[in-house]
Amino acid sequence: MTKAELVAKIASEAGITKSQAEKAVDGFFSAVSDALAAGDKITLVGFGTFSVSARSQREGRNPRTGAKIKIPASKVAKFKAGKTLSEKVK
Repeated sequence: MTKAELVAKIASEAGITKSQAEKAVDGFFSAVSDALAAGDKITLVGFGTFSVSARSQREGRNPRTGAKIKIPASKVAKFKAGKTLSEKVK
């Protein structure tokens, strides 16, 4: 599902215009991005949890040359599905 399809689905289910639905979707994306950038965790009961995880520095290999390289430490966004969502997907 693309963003445009998501906006259309939300608009039809909520009985609002597509432009209103797009503003809501953009607002949600912005709120989640800002919270994760600040290091916060977002929990949507029944749906899931968005969080930030730290990855330590590690050693990897260049697939072309086989040379060892150091992959620097970084932070990554994670999503863990909630119970209700997990059961619905099964």
